[in-house]
Amino acid sequence: MTCSRLRHWYNNDTIEVLSRHFTMPDRPAKHLNVAFVLADNFTMSAFANFVDVLRLAADDADKSRRIYCDWTVLSGDMASIRSSSGIHLQPETRLRNAGRYDYIVVVGGLIGDQSVISAEMTDYLCRAGAAGVPLIGLCTGVFILQEAGLLAGYRCCVSWFHHQDFVDRFDTERPVSDQLFVVDRDRLTCSGGQGAAHLAAFLVARHIGQAAATKSLNIMMIDEAMGGERPQPAQVPSRRARDPLVKRAVHAMVQNIEVPKTLNDLAAGLGVGRRTLERRFVEDLGQTPQKVYVDLRLEKACARLRQGTDSIAEIALSCGFCDASHLSRVMKANRGTSPAEYRKATR
Repeated sequence: MTCSRLRHWYNNDTIEVLSRHFTMPDRPAKHLNVAFVLADNFTMSAFANFVDVLRLAADDADKSRRIYCDWTVLSGDMASIRSSSGIHLQPETRLRNAGRYDYIVVVGGLIGDQSVISAEMTDYLCRAGAAGVPLIGLCTGVFILQEAGLLAGYRCCVSWFHHQDFVDRFDTERPVSDQLFVVDRDRLTCSGGQGAAHLAAFLVARHIGQAAATKSLNIMMIDEAMGGERPQPAQVPSRRARDPLVKRAVHAMVQNIEVPKTLNDLAAGLGVGRRTLERRFVEDLGQTPQKVYVDLRLEKACARLRQGTDSIAEIALSCGFCDASHLSRVMKANRGTSPAEYRKATR
């Protein structure tokens, strides 16, 4: 049952009772208490980056005493939880013994058709959300929150790598895929990876202080805290973009391969003029945005030619080309080979 349906069961008295259960009581200042909900095949890096920032902020140096922060991993049955890397993690707290937390963090993992958390855990998240507890989605944890109806009316962030997966599953939603993380009232969502460390540092700075956040990141060999608006890193065909505007433009290109945007539309979506966008691409990458866009579409076409059995015409249409002959002309001009020749050579 999703939270949108469950919400109909709650009246104002019920919400008040839930709020008393889930809201932290009066306690010493500068304290941060976090619970983790881990999906089956959860992403270890997102979890580890987030919790290590808390660990390092919780005490002096790296003594790991839980003085300023506390955290726990929740479970319905206390069975070990398998990460996507195959490493198992043992939960600490049974769901029925869950306490009151400042944030509940949902860490996602491999994307599949089956549910990755139990119905009991989904119900718990719904009740916590109804009580006003801030919920955090790390990596594909955003998918879990969206599936449960807990992101309705909220902006949410997903990795550029999973943007199309999200849109395919939730076809009425348009996630943010060019930022490290997004904070929208009591919902915080993050692209994962190193972005999880920056989101955790944001919370440490909010609840404990900037010095604690900076110390945590520095010990983890991260130079500085990045705000949620910073663009996600992404690889372009020839070299890595450094200009934030260029990065966002490349993300937009990656998200619009099948139906390419015009340069004017790209520029308008980024709030700049076409000439400004062209100049920034040449300064940062030494290439025009048109050339970068063609390279991205050809990279996608080449990947499909190597890996799949779809016809060249199908691949052409899925990569923004008019037909097979159009793909062949562009590929010949840019790569010196035709789609058929490339497929034969890479099989």
